[in-house]
Amino acid sequence: MGDKVILLDAWPSMFGMRVRIALAEKGVKYEYKEEDLINKSPLLLEMNPIHKKIPVLIHNGKPICESLIIVQYIDEVWNNKSPLLPSDPYERAQARFWADYIDKKVYDAGRKVWATKGDEMEAGKKEFIEVHKVLEEELGDKPYFGGETFGYVDLALITFYSWFYTYETIGNFSMEAECPKLMAWVKRCMQKESVAKSLPDQKKIYGFVLGLRKRFGIE
Repeated sequence: MGDKVILLDAWPSMFGMRVRIALAEKGVKYEYKEEDLINKSPLLLEMNPIHKKIPVLIHNGKPICESLIIVQYIDEVWNNKSPLLPSDPYERAQARFWADYIDKKVYDAGRKVWATKGDEMEAGKKEFIEVHKVLEEELGDKPYFGGETFGYVDLALITFYSWFYTYETIGNFSMEAECPKLMAWVKRCMQKESVAKSLPDQKKIYGFVLGLRKRFGIE
């Protein structure tokens, strides 16, 4: 297959990181194009005219948008190795449920921690910890969310780990103290080359966020 694969992305995006991990898991070679989200490229606006957001996967000229949809697409197209979604329909539905929960809860709670201050930030911190305790309970004693192997839900959540240092430093809390089982899962995921190489340095994310806080006048 003479596949031409391009990823429009931005390095700090936990959503883009999901796609990078999925492509690495499948061993797909692709061209990476870094987007300036303040001055979006004509290609991004052409390929995602509805949301005008990254990530966008362009496969042989056809765009696929929204990170979890892209990951499902990658899993279906490159289905010869490292399956991400379970084969059983019920288990697949459960995996989609938890990935959807992560999408609806984790980003917004995290944003309240880094993009606000005072009471609003404290409320965000409480919500962020509570959401992760729910996820920790779902993980239970399993090595990964889907059982014995790294899969869809793990991929959906692990990318937020690159922002943990930022959340913890600004919010003044410890995920290790709050969710020790979840942090053991993080360490397991980070032993995978596909994950470790797809997540940027946590201190680099922190520097990026401090710049955003300054620009938004939060400090």
